[in-house]
Amino acid sequence: MAKLNTWVSVPNNSDFSIYNLPFGIFSLNSDEPRAGIAIGEQIIDLAAVSELGLLDVEATFFRQKTLNEFIALGKKTTNKVRLDIQKLLVIENSPLKNHPEVFVLQKDATMHLPVQVGDYTDFYSSIEHATNVGKMFRDPENALLPNWRHIPVGYHGRASSIVVSGTDIHRPMGQVKTNEMEAPVFQASNRLDFELEMGFVVGKSTQLGERISVENAAEHIFGLVLFNDWSARDIQKWEYVPLGPFLGKSFASSMSPWIVTLEALEPFKVEGPEQEPTVLSYLEVEGEHNYDIQLEVGMASQASEETIISRSNFKYMYWNMMQQLAHHTVNGCNVNVGDVMASGTISGKDESSYGSLLEISWGGKKPFELKDGSMRTFIEDNDTITLKGFAEKEGVRVGFGEVTGTILPSK
Repeated sequence: MAKLNTWVSVPNNSDFSIYNLPFGIFSLNSDEPRAGIAIGEQIIDLAAVSELGLLDVEATFFRQKTLNEFIALGKKTTNKVRLDIQKLLVIENSPLKNHPEVFVLQKDATMHLPVQVGDYTDFYSSIEHATNVGKMFRDPENALLPNWRHIPVGYHGRASSIVVSGTDIHRPMGQVKTNEMEAPVFQASNRLDFELEMGFVVGKSTQLGERISVENAAEHIFGLVLFNDWSARDIQKWEYVPLGPFLGKSFASSMSPWIVTLEALEPFKVEGPEQEPTVLSYLEVEGEHNYDIQLEVGMASQASEETIISRSNFKYMYWNMMQQLAHHTVNGCNVNVGDVMASGTISGKDESSYGSLLEISWGGKKPFELKDGSMRTFIEDNDTITLKGFAEKEGVRVGFGEVTGTILPSK
């Protein structure tokens, strides 16, 4: 990839390098939220740059509370904005050097959910995660259900409770029934979990009845985010037969504030795992459709600093995003700009790369230790979970920042 040097100060190992330039929504003090691009420790105010006549897109598109209207302009336009900003940050005689007011320190800004999410779908696309869960709750010899290798399994999630990174989450209440109980009880979940996921944001709408092919799927994906699909395992266990997750999932999902474009991730594409048996024709893909994105999960308590409890990678996914989107729409289901589709828990092949506490503690049977010596099986009140992710190759780093959330006692 071409070597780029920016005149803006960017710390070493910054997620927000000149090669990245992700989009987000920020605000300062009591000002209205607006669109920005991250570079190093700063944010470029896109409305301010547009008002200087340096972008082809009118400032009104950047003075919105979400990126939906901007994304709907199409990739030809959104890609050009990103590349125009990149050029302005690279050229020696950049007019931005004379306009420091377009730069905002990230530490001074409040980040907001970058898109209005109309619909949210959660997939179940890690074969390692699905196998681990199958071993825990079913016959270990038949851990995967018969349909798993044939379709990207998913379910319709709750869009209204997707929150931006940094939002506190109250421990959910619900019905719980353990194997020892004769009847369920109403209580706060005591098997609260995180799920290490990545989500993609739909960048191009379709009409009802229209299908998206795997070949054209990338045209409909604006970019990726880190995603924590919080999960109340005890509530979920009682409710999920026969229809699947409901209250055990719908109380909250946390999303990182910066959307990294598919174009910025292009250098990090890799081939996915071999799929056996051969998938049906509408799911067939050739070439590189997975992404080598390193992921980690940290857990901290009020008494303990952060302990890294998982290191995984997005490249492990059995079903890739193109297949997920093709399957989602093969029945004619329409998608809209701003819709979010999450990968499902991302687990690797060994215990250090498991993407949930359900697996790390093996259903609560294997407690693990935090840095202060305290033990955990699931999340306790005032614990904080932080997900991070970045791709790196040939000295070029493109990262996502983080998605973090603290669990508060139930209301």
